Amino acid sequence: MSEIAQRTLMVNGIGMHLAEAGEGPAVVLLHGFPELAYSWRHQLTALAAAGYRAIAPDIRGHGRTDVPAEVEAYGMRTMMADITGLMDALEVAEAVVAGHDQGALLAWALAEAHPERVRAIAALGVPYHPRPPMPLTQALAAYRQGKFNVVTYFQQPHIPERELEADVRDTLLRVFTAQSGDADPDLVPTWLTGTPEGAGFLDALPKPDRLPYWLSEADLSHYTAEYERTGFSGTLNRYRSIDADWSDVPELGTGTITQPAVYITGDMDSAYRLGTLEPMKAQLTDLRAIVILPGCGHWTQQERPHEVNDQLIAFLNGLDRTR
Repeated sequence: MSEIAQRTLMVNGIGMHLAEAGEGPAVVLLHGFPELAYSWRHQLTALAAAGYRAIAPDIRGHGRTDVPAEVEAYGMRTMMADITGLMDALEVAEAVVAGHDQGALLAWALAEAHPERVRAIAALGVPYHPRPPMPLTQALAAYRQGKFNVVTYFQQPHIPERELEADVRDTLLRVFTAQSGDADPDLVPTWLTGTPEGAGFLDALPKPDRLPYWLSEADLSHYTAEYERTGFSGTLNRYRSIDADWSDVPELGTGTITQPAVYITGDMDSAYRLGTLEPMKAQLTDLRAIVILPGCGHWTQQERPHEVNDQLIAFLNGLDRTR
């Protein structure tokens, strides 16, 4: 089993921390919220053992990567430049990019905007979305009047940080548990569609009396220590940049993705349950598989590491290994 190495490189003007393992064709693994490079711990060693070079950065604003203070530093154009810059620093001309949650959105953007750098894509949880007709918060204001919405709530300055950082371990445990496959199936849909406007992020999430089955005390302690050190502003600023992206990168969501692709999700993941896969099917010309894991929640690669590893390796092995 290959060991996981850790280092920090100067990339796109920031210090970017990454974990990596193995040698061979490169696979870049992009985490979501509230996650870290650590979220790919099961995949790093498995991909390395299968003959691949697995690379998982703490994306901008997270973990041991720098956390710029300005909201403007978290736009999608900058986030994409971070990853292509990381590839340049590692002398990787082309890679398969796998992403989960916000990392999946970044992976889709990279595949569309930089097809010469992305030879294939694996998206976990979040499918490809076409460009919306208006900035997201405007659409939410029109269609979600009177209801709590995560993206809208995160637009507020300081208030989300105060709530999430009051007890970091409690915040993470509530979020990880509520969106797991072993939670009450109605909990997350009710939270996301039925919570009244004015509620806090955590108000509808119960305080668990145990860890979810896939998360150890050591895992939770690692996440807690990192977010206690950095706070949540980095990940919140990514959400606060979404409207600016609509104007800054208007080409995203308008083209066709031609690279080989696989989509993996849990049937309990709200990104799958409350959305649709039809736009993804329409705008991908080489969608090789849609994998839906029964009983799996939002934390796909952590909840079902063996199934995800098997699917990723099968997908990778089906690509041209000479590239």
